Amino acid sequence: MRRWLPLLTVCLGTFMLLIDVTIVNVALPDMVVDLHASFGALQWVVNAYALALGALVLGAGSVADLVGHRRAYVVGLVVFAVSSLACGLAPGPGVLIAARAVQGVGAAAMFATTFALLNSAYVGRDRGTAYGIWGAVSGASAAVGPILGGLLTDGVSWRWIFFVNLPVSAVALVLCATLRTDANARGRGRVDIGGMVGFSASAACATYALILANERGWADVAVWALFGLAAVLLTGFVMVESLSRHAMFDLRLLGDRSFVGVLLAGLLLTFAAFATYPYTSIWLQSVLGMSAIGAGLAGLPMSITAFVVSAVLGRVLHGRRPDLVIGAGLLLVGLGSLLTAVLVHGSAGWPELVPGLAVIGVGVGLATPVLASVAMSLVPAARGGMAAGAVNTARQLGFAFGVAALGSVFAARAQSVLSGRGVPDPGRVARAVAGGQTPELLHAAPSDGRTLLDGAAHAAAVSGVQATFAVAGAVGVAAALLVAVLMRPTAARREQERPPVPSPTVPR
Repeated sequence: MRRWLPLLTVCLGTFMLLIDVTIVNVALPDMVVDLHASFGALQWVVNAYALALGALVLGAGSVADLVGHRRAYVVGLVVFAVSSLACGLAPGPGVLIAARAVQGVGAAAMFATTFALLNSAYVGRDRGTAYGIWGAVSGASAAVGPILGGLLTDGVSWRWIFFVNLPVSAVALVLCATLRTDANARGRGRVDIGGMVGFSASAACATYALILANERGWADVAVWALFGLAAVLLTGFVMVESLSRHAMFDLRLLGDRSFVGVLLAGLLLTFAAFATYPYTSIWLQSVLGMSAIGAGLAGLPMSITAFVVSAVLGRVLHGRRPDLVIGAGLLLVGLGSLLTAVLVHGSAGWPELVPGLAVIGVGVGLATPVLASVAMSLVPAARGGMAAGAVNTARQLGFAFGVAALGSVFAARAQSVLSGRGVPDPGRVARAVAGGQTPELLHAAPSDGRTLLDGAAHAAAVSGVQATFAVAGAVGVAAALLVAVLMRPTAARREQERPPVPSPTVPR
């Protein structure tokens, strides 16, 4: 039993940092009242965490390679715990948003070291089991966040969604003693300040642009200005890395088809599997009138199947061809999304989500642990933080881009439906429905037109959800084909991975 304590340590940290991406959403209305702030301002309680996590995880991984993965993980845990306490005690929105950004810094340090810690603690089939359990926890966290957030907010206070991190962090810190020492730390070398600043600034600009695109639409000038700035900064980062003796990211990895395939798989997996969730939740809560807890429970089929598949098959899939396993997972995610797009229409409710979400969960459970393990296999152990940081950056950007892109799809489809029903100013109404403001729309509408608007909003929302799943399904299927091409082993690599044939014994 003791041998699985390192896995428990890593899973506790992963669970905390991933549920904190979604746990806050259901508590925002209570925060607005308690802190006397606007809903728009408090959206940055969500965005500040996502921005810091997405921008810093690659840099945190490169630093962890120098100072040691265990040490970086412990520092990340401490920063995460202290900032969680500051969030829970925050007297106003400014302090809360700043503390959330610092919480994202701690989460980045933990997220960038998880794969390296698992690799150093386990070998062989035990490593496959460890990655399977980690993948199960990772896949289940997305749906658990809203449920846990709703229970704590309704039962105690919104502040306890942050306070609950303290005992979990304390247990994880005690368990850190079971992790191996940092034998693979490079020790020598300098922190690549130029590379860290360049990449973090580029990732921050890109993430912020995606957040703005989701709020203001893709036609907004600021969105494209930020994308342009992100491209310029990324170009500068590549130039700095190509000249640096202590580069935080080895650009030669981009010449490896398998590593590029892993990055694209991470990006597109989170897009196809998870980016539909915010709009499904909006439909269930603001249009169908479900509670936050009920909407969270509706996502359990995906979490349960992802957990079971990862936990049960992790050991079995160890050593299998990763292109086939990851490709199959992405294909199932795509097919599950397309199935949901077919079932969700007209007067559909949450039961129509169950079959498709269950299939998506199987795909997530197949792809996630193998994605992590193959990324680590492509780099030396001493650069594990860099590899983990790169893959997790791709995952975070995939989610941010998916939410922004599918928000546009949802709004466009909703506007088309509203136009067909003769609703005045369908663009404004569609954006309100996509933003979860249907109850406010109905409250402000004249009583004689409220029934008509209610029916139109229901039709627009269900069509918007249907369209987001259709696009996510197409992305999942396309990603499966892309991974099959990029990650298919060459003849040289197959020969390298083939076990040696024993030489025949020549009798004397």
